Amino acid sequence: MLSSRDQAAIRERLADLKQPVVIKFFEASLGCPTCPEIRSLLRQVTELSDQLTLEVHNLYIDEEEAKKYGVDRAPTIVLTDGSRKDYGVRFYGTPSGYEFATLLDDIRMMASGDSGLSAGTRSRLAELKEPVDLKVFVTPTCPYCPAAVRLAHRFAFESPLVTASMIEATEFPEWATRFNVYGVPKTVINDSEAYALEGAVPEDVLLEQVLATQA
Repeated sequence: MLSSRDQAAIRERLADLKQPVVIKFFEASLGCPTCPEIRSLLRQVTELSDQLTLEVHNLYIDEEEAKKYGVDRAPTIVLTDGSRKDYGVRFYGTPSGYEFATLLDDIRMMASGDSGLSAGTRSRLAELKEPVDLKVFVTPTCPYCPAAVRLAHRFAFESPLVTASMIEATEFPEWATRFNVYGVPKTVINDSEAYALEGAVPEDVLLEQVLATQA
């Protein structure tokens, strides 16, 4: 799937990973036509760095593992550190097109131990009292979607109360329909249209919406 040129570029991008990263992939034998393709892609990526480990789980056979990470559908990718700590970073669907770069950026973030958020945002996120769920709907051909996904994943990495998921809208049409996704990126907070955001918004705008859920 990855050309020799792509592999060389990815190997260089992952060359300075400071800490181990585990990629947990939840697949299903039935009803998941993209699962074999994603598994193959992830295997190729993990072979390009000694700091990466791929763990493949069957959603229905490995029920306890799926339950542990709150995964109830496939395909799902969960990124953890070497100790398999869950930071709430999720990919539902294929991280292809523009979103492949997001996957690589998230791996680098996980390995660095730094969300990259501003000091002010970190401070405000530390004040959260209630859980926050961010769902970012994307499509592979959307050039603005990676920025929205990366920002949401940084929020999740920074705060143990935040979970952030990239959702490939065409692979999960029932989700897209439920949340009235007519354009991407669209970020839905706590499954509420009241806190939904259209487009790739700046860090401070997402922060204000997240904080609004705490009122």
